[in-house]
Amino acid sequence: MADRRHTERKGLSLGTLAAGMGAAALGVRRMLKPRFSFKDRTVVITGGSRGLGLVMARLLLEEGAQVAICGRDGESLERARVELERGGGEVLALRCDVRDQVQVEAMVSAVHGRWGAVDVLINNAGIIVVGPLESMTLEDFEEAIDVHLWGPLYTTLAVVPEMKRRGAGRIVNISSIGGKVSVPHLVPYSASKFALVGLSDGLRTELAQDGIRVTTACPGLMRTGSPRNASFKGNHEKEYAWFHISDSTMGLSMSAERAARKILEACRRGDAEALVGLPSKLAAAGRALAPNLTALVLESVNRLLPQDSDTDRYQGSESETPLTRSWLTEMSRRAAERNNENEVSLH
Repeated sequence: MADRRHTERKGLSLGTLAAGMGAAALGVRRMLKPRFSFKDRTVVITGGSRGLGLVMARLLLEEGAQVAICGRDGESLERARVELERGGGEVLALRCDVRDQVQVEAMVSAVHGRWGAVDVLINNAGIIVVGPLESMTLEDFEEAIDVHLWGPLYTTLAVVPEMKRRGAGRIVNISSIGGKVSVPHLVPYSASKFALVGLSDGLRTELAQDGIRVTTACPGLMRTGSPRNASFKGNHEKEYAWFHISDSTMGLSMSAERAARKILEACRRGDAEALVGLPSKLAAAGRALAPNLTALVLESVNRLLPQDSDTDRYQGSESETPLTRSWLTEMSRRAAERNNENEVSLH
């Protein structure tokens, strides 16, 4: 009996050692694997004319990529194109509403005509409507789903055949911590971002066998300068105030440049998921490990937010008050100047 226990312990030890050696060998292979380079790659960024998309376009051009940006507003696209070309590199700016599959296919076809097949697709286009649930309409939910779910699906379907043929490709879907934890007064946004996380995770599972790496990025608040172009309902001035101040607060938000670098590094590594920023990581961990406590915290936060059922929609630029023009939002306003957010754009 003692000999048998000794043999079993020895077998377990050898098994543990073998597993450890296997894991170490896998780690070495990953370290020795050539880093994915964006140089000379063709990259498409939806929603690339401003905010996070524009910041990523700058970084990719610095690395030698050929970058196509698309958006709905022609004026902001042209400003972005001029700025990006001034910095050097090859840029293609195309008007496209990602909610329309025909426009998406025409956009991808134009990129093919200019540079050939798409190597990297970054689904970044997004909208934000802030307000209590009673101020939201079915149209608010439908629009969010159209942009955050159907848009990435249309673009993915347009680029995947060529990626499969070549046995390589990268796709990044920019979701949000709102796609992991449903945030009060952002229910249409969160619901649609949850849908994008599910789509993205499923795409990764099925496309990996074709050499296509899909990354789901879930950043928290970023100082892109976007609040002035977001939409607000209910008591729109108060909704804009809490959202804009939060977006500009160190610790709660991170710079768009830092977030963009982390997302691109996750794409380079081929990561399955990138939780960007400490608040995002903490919120996701809290939701997974203590869902009831997280729900209680969010219920308490909701009670502190303004409550109003007005269904009219206002842009942030229409909701300014002395408070939102104060030093409390200085960082966000500077980001808006850098990232082409100061002119009102379509949503």
